[in-house]
Amino acid sequence: MVSKVIWLSTAVLIVAVSLCSVGCVQRFSANKEQVSAKQFILYPIGKVVKQGDRTMIVLDKKYLPGLKRLDKLSHVTVLYWFDRNDTPEKRSILQVHPRGNKNNPLTGVFATHSPVRPNLIAISRCKIISIKENVIEIDEIDAFHDSPVLDLKS
Repeated sequence: MVSKVIWLSTAVLIVAVSLCSVGCVQRFSANKEQVSAKQFILYPIGKVVKQGDRTMIVLDKKYLPGLKRLDKLSHVTVLYWFDRNDTPEKRSILQVHPRGNKNNPLTGVFATHSPVRPNLIAISRCKIISIKENVIEIDEIDAFHDSPVLDLKS
């Protein structure tokens, strides 16, 4: 199992990600082939804010120039972190019953939208309601209040 280095703060999110790379900590897979792990540092650019029936992406003000022309689009893809599931136990779950329904067949997490997975990167396509300075109001997102936002894509 890849050692997990996870530290979440308002400034830095460090994530252990399995990738082949020279000069990294080595581990052995189940089939005994040698692979390596590399760490990446992700800097959240903002957070999800939910207030009553409103949902917003609030970016750090330094990223305001990156919003130029986003108001011309109808939707934005939001990458965020499932931070409430960031435990070694939940990261080790590789099969789930989709939608938590035991009547659904056991399925690998990579074939689902499960919030438990080895790397807790989440993605949602959201309708843009409005943009005011560093605040993007969206229709909805499957994220908790204060979830760290990692990136936005058109």
